[in-house]
Amino acid sequence: MIILGDIIEQIRGLSYSKKDVVSKSIEGYNPVLRAGNIKLGQIIEDNYVYVPNNLIKEKQFLKEGDILIAASSGSLSIVGKAAMVNSNMDATFGAFCKVLRPKQERVYKGYFKHYFETSYYKRTIKSLAEGANINNLRTGHFDNLEIPLPPIDQQKKIAAILDAADAYRQKTKALITKYDELTQSLFLDMFGDPVTNPKGWGITLLSNACSKITDGTHDTPDRLKEGVKFITGKHIRPYVIDYDNSDYVDKDVHKIIFKRCNPELGDVLYTNIGVNLGTAAVNKVKYEFSMKNVALLKPNKDLIIGRYIEYFLNSENMKKKIVWIGSLGGAQQFLSLTLLRRLKINLPPLNLQNQFAERVQAIEAQKAQTQASLAQAEDLFNSLLQRAFKGELTS
Repeated sequence: MIILGDIIEQIRGLSYSKKDVVSKSIEGYNPVLRAGNIKLGQIIEDNYVYVPNNLIKEKQFLKEGDILIAASSGSLSIVGKAAMVNSNMDATFGAFCKVLRPKQERVYKGYFKHYFETSYYKRTIKSLAEGANINNLRTGHFDNLEIPLPPIDQQKKIAAILDAADAYRQKTKALITKYDELTQSLFLDMFGDPVTNPKGWGITLLSNACSKITDGTHDTPDRLKEGVKFITGKHIRPYVIDYDNSDYVDKDVHKIIFKRCNPELGDVLYTNIGVNLGTAAVNKVKYEFSMKNVALLKPNKDLIIGRYIEYFLNSENMKKKIVWIGSLGGAQQFLSLTLLRRLKINLPPLNLQNQFAERVQAIEAQKAQTQASLAQAEDLFNSLLQRAFKGELTS
């Protein structure tokens, strides 16, 4: 084991003022990468700001093999995010980030990249950040991290094995994304854009299409480690409800909430408040649970099905419209139940909606198989990763 300080140079991010920044690329300005440009171990080349290039020191330009790290943030979940720069960039990085530049005669860039995915790195950084002011990681924190360092030729072999395992899991993730895109495309093919309604479907108010529109409790009941599941907006993603990671409430509290808001199989849960505004997901479980600050839509089964409502509300243009409406009332995005009930929804024939639901179900069955493959790919990669940095992968 050696410490990172022996094999890296640390580069501080660029400090700049608001008057220096422009939002579009113009001559004489260079992009600045920030914590938001680090996602799932990758550099996302989007959502830049730009600063005059005369503010940037030569060593602050990002180089191939650099590890860009979010070193300071008010959010503990952001601190420590890391990604490797794959090629030299005419770009720099902000003061809340840091670059670890490996001494390439000592450490191979591909091996070094995978170090930042290890449980040791993540666990240690989390512990250090929790003890710092505003979750700020200092130079000494990184310099004192330990890393096993076999000879360069072994590092390259280890990197090749891990790269192959990672490529397999990334392809599997991409396939899951394709399944999601396929269902959204199918909706548009069968029903057209919900906002422009090019197929000329009949239109009604959402209150007519649903037998009940309400929402969960506005109170803040005590959260428990067991009891009745308690779903909030953070558990709702497009087409998905995260039941597994919910909190719990007392059974007596649940009984009171459930009298008002009783989600059943096939109902639609809809986030009508906060940054997650405008996200719909069909309830796929038969057991009871409670909700807070999430709207409940019960389809009128003679007119409409939950699956159609879910895709209608999640469609890109409809979501933009909802977010716009929800932003009119003030700083916090909010769509009241009154506005939600007055929302207009297109009504294609019920048999066509059912055909759509059947096709989506078939696609989701394929997606579920791919997700199982992804879980296996993640397990394989993490096993190889653990062995690699214990010195067990090559001899």
